[in-house]
Amino acid sequence: MEKTTNSAALCGYLAQKPEFSHENHGRRFDRFLLEIPRLSGACDVLPVLAAEDVLDVPLGGGAIQITGQVRSFNSHALTGRKLILSVFADRIAITDEPPKNEIALIGTICKPPILRRTPLGREICDLMLCVVRQYHRTDYIPCIAWGRTAQELGALPAGSLIELKGRMQSRDYRKVLPDGSAEMRVAYEVSALSASPAETEEKDCIFDRAW
Repeated sequence: MEKTTNSAALCGYLAQKPEFSHENHGRRFDRFLLEIPRLSGACDVLPVLAAEDVLDVPLGGGAIQITGQVRSFNSHALTGRKLILSVFADRIAITDEPPKNEIALIGTICKPPILRRTPLGREICDLMLCVVRQYHRTDYIPCIAWGRTAQELGALPAGSLIELKGRMQSRDYRKVLPDGSAEMRVAYEVSALSASPAETEEKDCIFDRAW
């Protein structure tokens, strides 16, 4: 059986009711936010995109289980190009399972990783992973790693094929605008728990599409 290059398994709670997003080939899609508690007590609030026929379940106050993939979309707005990240759901169900946030990716590092240190000396590595899906489409997924995993990823060149497991997280940040003002925004990324050279061969990754 062929190993999937992109899988997401989430379990959380509805943070925002589904709203219409778009229609594609006669199929309507909705977008909503899923809140997943962390062990620390904080929460990740993640955007989910689902076809209306997949959403045909009673979303109430209980936990929601989602399986799907992490997807990216390159938006060309008037304010500039922006990478939009979400979880594309292929199955949604009501459950009594505890919170879950598991992401597994196989992809190519599409530009040199950035290894840096926090003010307290902890090492962090930022990288962009290029993950190929069907019909020659490609998802560009920002990832972050810490500690020893950060060191190992930071030493890899662009073009390296890796298998990465972790969780998808939301992060607030302050964006300074061209007029000097600032606003709070939310970034989404995959926080790596482990990473290693991939055993399968990834193909057709286009390095410069998102840049």
